[in-house]
Amino acid sequence: MKKVLFLLGALFSFNAFAANLEEDKQYVQVSQTASAQPEVIEFFSFYCPHCYAFEMEYHIPKQVAESLPKGTEFKQYHVNFLGRQSENLTRAWALAMALGAESKVKAPLFEAAQQDKLSSMDDIRKIFIDNGVTAEQFDNNINSFAVNGLVNKQVNAAEQFKVHGVPDFYVNGKYRVNPEGLNYDDFVKDYVETVKGLLQK
Repeated sequence: MKKVLFLLGALFSFNAFAANLEEDKQYVQVSQTASAQPEVIEFFSFYCPHCYAFEMEYHIPKQVAESLPKGTEFKQYHVNFLGRQSENLTRAWALAMALGAESKVKAPLFEAAQQDKLSSMDDIRKIFIDNGVTAEQFDNNINSFAVNGLVNKQVNAAEQFKVHGVPDFYVNGKYRVNPEGLNYDDFVKDYVETVKGLLQK
């Protein structure tokens, strides 16, 4: 009985949080229609220091992904408008997604971009190979049909949402999290709870 009451209490507080979200404060509505499937998309750049902090220091993407209801997809899309190797990094991230190697290469790509150590696709290729992707996997797939499709998906999504700054989170294709309206005393928790609440709207 106590367990049932606890679950009901948790559900009530969760729904109350969703109901208390204010448009133009914690979020901005960007579309009238929601995506067909529940999803959260983060746009980021390996060159972006705030994205680095979100990922490597505060672990916000990880906490968001772990908090999502079953059946909700979490996607991370790279943008092309920051840094000299940004287009190559968008393609490399598409390759990582295609190979399921995101967790292998994400941190070293962030570190290299933040230290401005990337001069060409060859530098990116070396990072993949140093972190468990074979040379054949990289060379055979970096310009493949599947990777081209994932490159286009990232670019088109950024254009669709008119993304101009990162990190930028979108929920169900309908809402954008507005970090300026969140509680800075408990920013990470508020960010995660806002995403969860918007999934219920």
